[in-house]
Amino acid sequence: MSRVSCKALSFALMAGPVWAADLPFEEPVFPEVDSAQVELGRLLFYDPILSGSKTVSCATCHHPKFATGDGVSLGLGDGAKGLGPDRVADTDNLPEQRIPRNAPPLFNLGATEFTVFFHDGRLEEDASRPSGIRTPLGSEMEMGFASALSAQSMFPVLSADEMAGHYSENEISQAVRQGLITGPGGAWDLLSQRIEAIPEYRARFDDVIGKEPIHFTDISDAVAAFLDFEWRGVASPFDLYLRNGTEMEPAAMRGMDLFYGKAQCADCHSGRFQTDHGFHAIAMPQIGPGKAARFESHAQDTGRMRVTGDPEDAYAFRTPPLRNVVKTAPYGHSGAYATLEGAVRHHLDPVERLRSYGISQAVMPGFDANDMRVLSDATEVDRIAAANDLAPILLTDGEVDDILAFLNALTDPQSVRGALGVPSAVPSGLLVDR
Repeated sequence: MSRVSCKALSFALMAGPVWAADLPFEEPVFPEVDSAQVELGRLLFYDPILSGSKTVSCATCHHPKFATGDGVSLGLGDGAKGLGPDRVADTDNLPEQRIPRNAPPLFNLGATEFTVFFHDGRLEEDASRPSGIRTPLGSEMEMGFASALSAQSMFPVLSADEMAGHYSENEISQAVRQGLITGPGGAWDLLSQRIEAIPEYRARFDDVIGKEPIHFTDISDAVAAFLDFEWRGVASPFDLYLRNGTEMEPAAMRGMDLFYGKAQCADCHSGRFQTDHGFHAIAMPQIGPGKAARFESHAQDTGRMRVTGDPEDAYAFRTPPLRNVVKTAPYGHSGAYATLEGAVRHHLDPVERLRSYGISQAVMPGFDANDMRVLSDATEVDRIAAANDLAPILLTDGEVDDILAFLNALTDPQSVRGALGVPSAVPSGLLVDR
């Protein structure tokens, strides 16, 4: 523990309640980054060249204008136009469905403690695997990713709803449809060839990897380096309190007391970034198409159980980190709540809030879909309710307001803006989402 952390710890122990000793004083650890690789990753992140039909970039669903999300509950990827809540289906190339889960924020993902990714944790570090990473590709997983963050950043390019495109409408979606992902002629290889053929990208990769042919792991490593550098949020009022005892505003101090005490939020939202990186079932309303393969007819999303096959994991989802959370609406794996207060109040009585939920609490871009299919089925609702792990907690309206004030104190304005910002142009010459 650093000298500053020890000072803050002493302050908390003297001035605070018993739980103060459990505050996350340890500073987060981030890897060293290479500026040339970061800038390369920045261009790739905003370039639609990595999508099958060259119309969707990583930034389409993770834009700084919407605090690294897209401002909607369930987005529209391939087959849509526009950005954020203004994004609409392209009538000449309609999406097959909404993206099944809410776009998670990208803050602090480069910190070494982040080893599990996606709402269901289907990609995570695993030393027992030859690649060091467990993914849906199993033994077919490519070798050579610098980190799990690097591997995670490149799975959306394989999703028909997100970036690959409708089946058979381009060479990437065709490869995905045929199960050709890795190796020569696979989707990742075809995307690498696209990048290799653009002179500016080739020149920039020369500065990072030398004259070697561009492999897909080189692309994903660059994107991961950018994600790590661009949105580090470690200078919030809460961080200043932890480092030197600088008190937050009174309501936030009361909210911290509740968060780590009576309200029991820190039972799951622990650590420096308010996540235990675990999985919990909290009866979050399921809206939209659910997480299903194309051959499945249901609209369920059973979360972690789809990864582990363990019924004990039914409807459990990864605990989201809470940095800049007041900026990252909507909330929940399905984006069920448009407001942070709605999400907080759900935690106070999950089953009651599930059973009384209405779609008006979400933000859904215009698209003809049966978004309440699961919640219109009493049996499905009963299953979600039965899996709930949270007991009801009684808080006053004033206490809820104080918790919201503390959550606001987790905001680092600089990280919300981003370190480098949106580039004016990208090497492919394609349109940049601004």
